[in-house]
Formats: sequence, C-alpha cells, structure tokens
Amino acid sequence: MKRVILSIFSIFMVLFYLPDLSFADNGILIDCDKSVIFTKRLNTSLKKLEVRLTKYDVNTPPALAIKEQIQQTQNRFTNYSNSSLMCGTDGLPHLITDGDLNHKGEFLIPGLIFLYITGWIGWVGRKYLQIIANSKNPFEKEIIIDVPLALNVMISGYLWPINVWSEFILGDFVSEN
Repeated sequence: MKRVILSIFSIFMVLFYLPDLSFADNGILIDCDKSVIFTKRLNTSLKKLEVRLTKYDVNTPPALAIKEQIQQTQNRFTNYSNSSLMCGTDGLPHLITDGDLNHKGEFLIPGLIFLYITGWIGWVGRKYLQIIANSKNPFEKEIIIDVPLALNVMISGYLWPINVWSEFILGDFVSEN
C-alpha cells in the first residue's frame, strides 16, 4: 500500500512540477547584439571611461591604464555580442541552463569541468588517507600533511574517473568496514 501511494505521489510530482520553459523561448531574452539596452550599457561604460581619461595627460600611466580599460571593455562587449549569449531587459547577458545544446558553453561545459575538479579533489584526498592509513602514525599525517606524498598523489590523480571505474569493477571502491 505504501508503494502505491509513493508511486502516485511521484507521478503527481513529475506531472505538475515540471520546470517551466526558459525565458529565451518566451521572447524576454534576446540576442545581445540586437539588444538596445546592451548597446546603451556599452556606450555608458565607454563614456564614463573617456570622461576619466580627459582628467589626465596623454601618455601618463593613469591615462594609459584607462585606455587599456577602454579597450578591454570594448573587447568584452564585442565578445558578448558575437557569442550566443542572450540579454535580458537589464541589458546584461544571462546564462541559459535549460538543456538546450545551443547554449552548452554557458553552463554544461563549465559544470562538467567543475565536477571533474571536485571529483579530482575528493579522489586525491581519499587516496592520501588510504596511503597514510598504513603508515606508522596516520593521525599525525592527517594533521601535518606529508607534502611530498600529497604532491605525488595529486599528480597521479588526474585520471581519477578511470581509477574510480576500475576500483568499482574490482569491488575495491567501497570499504567493508
């Protein structure tokens, strides 16, 4: 009886609480290169920098730094307008995370990189603890890290997905304790 109620509840949750479509499909977000507010933001930013630039002599270090900042601002806005980023009513680029592969560079790729790095950190920490567990004084090496050993483990940990899979297949991944 509990399984039937749980099944009905699960079906109800899936049917009535599906995520809404992203704003990009509803016309609220538009391409940044077509956004008037985005262009206005660019012009406002450049105007502020140019006003600051007039306060300094031509080839002084502050003037050169402001010129470089103007170039960086122009490059940033150009990159945003040339990419597939969508801008909202505020003129700022928004990330779309609705699963559309046209926007994979905004969330999917950085998300996978994040998962890889966090998995690497976890794997290296786990491996270090396994190695020092067999040492003379493991509690001391948890507090005072053996840096040469930790560096060796860190360098060898970049292939952690393969190591995880092989340990999982061999049955060594989960401890029996």
